[in-house]
Amino acid sequence: MNVDYSLIGERIKKTRKMRGMTQDALAEWLGVSIGYVSQVERGITKISLDLLGAISTVLQCDIASLITESAVNSEEYLERELIAEIRKLDRNQRKYILGVIKLTYETL
Repeated sequence: MNVDYSLIGERIKKTRKMRGMTQDALAEWLGVSIGYVSQVERGITKISLDLLGAISTVLQCDIASLITESAVNSEEYLERELIAEIRKLDRNQRKYILGVIKLTYETL
């Protein structure tokens, strides 16, 4: 498996901007230069797991969302997992599961 550092960098940049944080502020929190943060966000520099963990802490996000953008607790992740499992079933099994879901929903 190849690591796409440019995608990780894009996710870091997107999350940083959503938090209203500048590259300068992120660099200061991490104890690195602004140029280094810029290189990470552009995928030029390979990022260590330690630094990635520090970034996720500063940006208050799950590290998995920076790597795969599918944090285990996110709704999108749950939907994709559910769809993947349903696709493994044949027609009759899908009908049965749909009935179970509807019955469960009605009783909640």
